[in-house]
Parts: sequence; structure tokens; C-alpha cells
Amino acid sequence: MPYATLGALCAFQFESLRLPGVEHAIFTRRGGVSEPPWRSLNVGGSVGDDPKNVATNRRRMFESAGRPNDTLAYVWQIHSERVLRIDRPSDGVEAEKADAMVTDHPDITLMMRFADCVPILAYDPSRPAVGVAHAGWKGTLHGIAQRLVETMEQDFGTDPGGLVVGIGPSIAAHHYPVGPEVADAFRRSFGTAASQFLDLANGELHLDLWGANRWQLEQMGVAHIEISGICTACRTEDWFSHRAESGKTGRFGALLNLAARAP
Repeated sequence: MPYATLGALCAFQFESLRLPGVEHAIFTRRGGVSEPPWRSLNVGGSVGDDPKNVATNRRRMFESAGRPNDTLAYVWQIHSERVLRIDRPSDGVEAEKADAMVTDHPDITLMMRFADCVPILAYDPSRPAVGVAHAGWKGTLHGIAQRLVETMEQDFGTDPGGLVVGIGPSIAAHHYPVGPEVADAFRRSFGTAASQFLDLANGELHLDLWGANRWQLEQMGVAHIEISGICTACRTEDWFSHRAESGKTGRFGALLNLAARAP
């Protein structure tokens, strides 16, 4: 089953990433201390929630994952194509702006936050190394998935054909209508391939972020891609959804790290 109980919390895990060398979890919104509209495991610090509640929720998430809090690495997510190589945990000062992180250090836990945008988790078992990306429509348009793979190639010598990648819970196309300006931007960026990700339904154009990111990964040579198929807007009892909750909601957290090497 894709859901697992980790400590006191419930998380989604990719079948393909349940491997000895990597640890990951995409936590649901259940099991935290935040009050509505951030109920309850909100780990987003910029959505209006009490910072003390956010800190408690993050600690609960790390405890459930069995990871020390001082291994945390995070970025200020801005819907860009910027990827950072992480060589040490975050130090509590203002985070750098980026929408993807990569590391080959097992003492670092990569964390990103989501509420409809696409979590992309990548593992290179040969190097080994890991990477995580936050792909909204802007990040997808600018190729954040491709930039993630390119950075792992450049920094770690990753072979894209050996990568294992998961596309996590996020908004599905049937819940994601977009305006003509977004559709036109995708046509310009993706060319004829854009027709695969834009569907006209009930007079509205809908964007398939899962398909667009999968296509980008495949263009880079990635063959092992698992899509969760879970729509955040359909299941707000389990996931935060910016669209379905009219922007008044929290952020769920994804954690990714290399398993500690045996002494």
C-alpha cells in the first residue's frame, strides 16, 4: 500500500522508492496541532499559522521519520527553475530562494512544502544522491524537473537512465483549469507536445502537471517514473489544496534523505 504509518503520522510512500539506500515520506495533513484553516499538520511558515504550531508540526514530522531536527535543509520556494546543491543543513537564517535541492550527504534531510504543486523526488542508487523539486505551473513551464536531473548529472555524475523518480500527491488536471495566457505559454515552451497536457473540458482548458513533468523527465532519459495518482483537490481531508480551499490552507511536507551508511 502507498500509505504508511510512521510513528504517530500517516505518509505516502512510493513503492519504487522503498529501497535500502533512501528514505522518504510525503506526510498528509493529519496528526498536527494547527487550528483551521491550517488543520492540522501544517509545515508552511508563511501562510499565517502560529509559528509555534509550525515548529511543533515539523518536529513531529521529523520524529516520525526518525530523523534528527538538525539535519533539516529547506529553501524559500518561489516557483522558479533554480536548483541548489545542499552540503550542510539549514542554519535557521533566511533561506535561499529555489525550488529544488540535491545532496549526496546522508546527514541531510531535504524538506519541501506543497499544497497542489507537484512534489518530485529523485534517487540515484549508483552515486548515491537524492533530489527533490517543487513544480507548480510556473516551475513546470520553466523546466524545474529537467533542471533537477541536469544538476544531478553535473554535480554527481548521475546517469538519468538509472534515476528512480516519484511524482507525488498534487492537483490533477480535472481540477486544474488555466487561463489562455498559461495555455499559450505552455504551447510556446513545449511546442506540439503541449497538446498532450492541455485538455478542453466544459469550455475550460485544463493543465496536466503530472503528464507535463513526466514528459520532461522522459526527455532527459529518465525511465523509472512512478506517479502517485492522488489529487490533492479531491482529498482535502488528507491533503492541503490551495485551489480547493480558496488559498486559505496550510502546506504538507515531503522529506527525502539518503539512508545512513553502515559504520
